[in-house]
Amino acid sequence: MGNCCERAGNFFGPQKNTNVRVSLPAVCFVWQIAMIILFGVFIRYDDESDVRLWIQHKLDHNITSDIENDFYFRYPSFQDVHVMIFVGFGFLMTFLKRYSFGGVGFNFLIAAFGLQWALLMQGWFHSLDLTTGKISIGVESLINADFCCAGSLIAFGALLGKVSPVQLLVVTLFGVTLFAVEEYIILSLLHCRDAGGSMVIHAFGGYYGLAISWVLYRPNLHLSKRLNGSVYHSDVFAMIGTLFLWMFWPSFNSAITDHGDGQHRAAINTYLALASSVLTTVAISSMSQKKGKLDMVHIQNATLAGGVAMGTAAEFMITPYGSLIVGFCTGIISTFGYLFVTPFLERVLKLQDTCGVHNLHAVPGMLGGFIGAIVAAAATEEVYSSDGLNMVFDFTGSFANRSVGTQGGFQAAGTCVSIAFGLVGGAIVGFILRFPIWGDPADDNCYDDEVYWEVPEDEETLPPVLEYNNHMIHKHQDISESNFSVEQS
Repeated sequence: MGNCCERAGNFFGPQKNTNVRVSLPAVCFVWQIAMIILFGVFIRYDDESDVRLWIQHKLDHNITSDIENDFYFRYPSFQDVHVMIFVGFGFLMTFLKRYSFGGVGFNFLIAAFGLQWALLMQGWFHSLDLTTGKISIGVESLINADFCCAGSLIAFGALLGKVSPVQLLVVTLFGVTLFAVEEYIILSLLHCRDAGGSMVIHAFGGYYGLAISWVLYRPNLHLSKRLNGSVYHSDVFAMIGTLFLWMFWPSFNSAITDHGDGQHRAAINTYLALASSVLTTVAISSMSQKKGKLDMVHIQNATLAGGVAMGTAAEFMITPYGSLIVGFCTGIISTFGYLFVTPFLERVLKLQDTCGVHNLHAVPGMLGGFIGAIVAAAATEEVYSSDGLNMVFDFTGSFANRSVGTQGGFQAAGTCVSIAFGLVGGAIVGFILRFPIWGDPADDNCYDDEVYWEVPEDEETLPPVLEYNNHMIHKHQDISESNFSVEQS
């Protein structure tokens, strides 16, 4: 299969011109102007953010206090999710020794464009008023837009250091579009429950990025091997991203669940699964080394697998010890993935996965979807109560007669749909990105910020002077002319 991609690469020709001075500004300006026009045509405030509609809403629902506005319930969770998208994902991408600007900077670019396009795409599928032709947005829309961006950011992890910013914007354009479609099929048509997005976010985003990376296979990527790694400070910065993600993941999985026990339970289950995955990750990482030393790659990534796998079942009655079991198992599976599966995929399937999204998002997301299916199928009235089943699984309207067994089957089907959309959609987008018009780097020029960023000089080029403040740079000449030396001090 890798040879097929290599032949396709030869057909499309070499991709070595990394000058994006025309293409990147053109795409940014044109697409942002398009967003302005589309927002002007379609987007409006919803009942709880429009001043006139909110006043009427309070009168219609006998609300006497503004504190009942959904903003005050959802905004704390929105803050946490927003930090995860821009800080957590961004800094997690900074582990490469010479690609920190690209990691956090392109993450910023993807999310900023993606959230705008997501508000439109999700609005057209979920909240378009057919009588007025308008989309109403509120704080929950912002949370869902961030969720939508997460799928493209996950895909970015598989492509990190190997694509141009223009290509990343294309990945986001199609990624958000595919996300909105598969989300509509899974959540609306199949009526699956997926509060934390194990299926619609992680499984889709992971396999979407892997499929693109497989199609964009680089046969001579070993020429950039010297930069495909970390240094001490880059791993510390990446660990900052890990900690932000780890701390706020309970908010991520509970952000759009029902107020009350559902949101409460989702936070507890995620909290426990994350804690459990840390210990098993550390255990397997230590066992894999002869002297028991830990690998920072495992600690930065596999410790988060419990949160990914708990996404679908987070609001279900999985029990606290069940959450610990999920975290226990996924921590082991994810760490083994980094140890054995990633090298196998690269060697045999020619799949170059920079961040290992297969082990952190794709497989834990798939497992999370199937865990949710099992827990849903095993639900009983004794545990949930009749009203509880209807509330948790939303057995209302045309789904009022659905049984928990049937629900479990649809949950499993939803997982398969997300994987299929990721693989097929990613393969199509990958072939689009093979055209030599995007300014992507050559195989011997990957993982390097200097290709697309103005990079300051390394610290090693400065004179051997103890520079505590910026004003010291103006004294280089005076110091060099003096008789003072480091040795003399």
